[in-house]
Amino acid sequence: MHPISIAIDGPAGAGKSTMARAVAKDLGYVYVDTGAIYRTVGYYIQMCGIGPRDVDGVTRLIDEVNVELQYPEDGLQHMILNGRDVTDEIRSPEMSEYASKLSTLAVVRDFLLDVQRDLARKHNVVMDGRDIGTVVLPKADVKIYLTASAEVRARRRLAEFRAKGQKSDFETVLRDIRQRDERDMNREIAPLKCAKDAVRLDTSELTIEQSVAAMKEIIEKRLNRC
Repeated sequence: MHPISIAIDGPAGAGKSTMARAVAKDLGYVYVDTGAIYRTVGYYIQMCGIGPRDVDGVTRLIDEVNVELQYPEDGLQHMILNGRDVTDEIRSPEMSEYASKLSTLAVVRDFLLDVQRDLARKHNVVMDGRDIGTVVLPKADVKIYLTASAEVRARRRLAEFRAKGQKSDFETVLRDIRQRDERDMNREIAPLKCAKDAVRLDTSELTIEQSVAAMKEIIEKRLNRC
């Protein structure tokens, strides 16, 4: 039996990480947060003083980046950049915005494609992102497109920020969500879209617990069909 791969795609703030992590834990699979991988690369590039649109600068530095994923006893995905754990440093709204712009560059996406696919070749995975079912793992056993209204996603993201002590307001977060959607859905390389064979799951009216249950039901039905 080949390792099972579950692809979770969707827009910013849809709850992909929270729900995919919960599902992976219940199934005993490896959870892969691809957004954290992009943030880790972005963290290094930014520290070197290079802008996210500077193709020449990014190309010059990309081979200096060594990214590892570790899963210690806390069960969380830890991001190791050139031997140092940067899991906490990459979680700011500013780094998320920087990584979003950086991810539009072909040189970055090509660099990380093998990293992501190698994990799926070696483990049963629940992998979330924006192009997992369409580009990274086009033959994934299960594909789910997770979404919610922009307003609901903004409220969820704002709650996350406040829980971490990060200051923001609803209008700012909502504007950022909409701008991120526009950028992700209209980028030239690997735009965000629902794969033709993906199950669309709208969680606007669902709690986290209900969303996780719905996701697990989709996975169970798809895997039993295989």
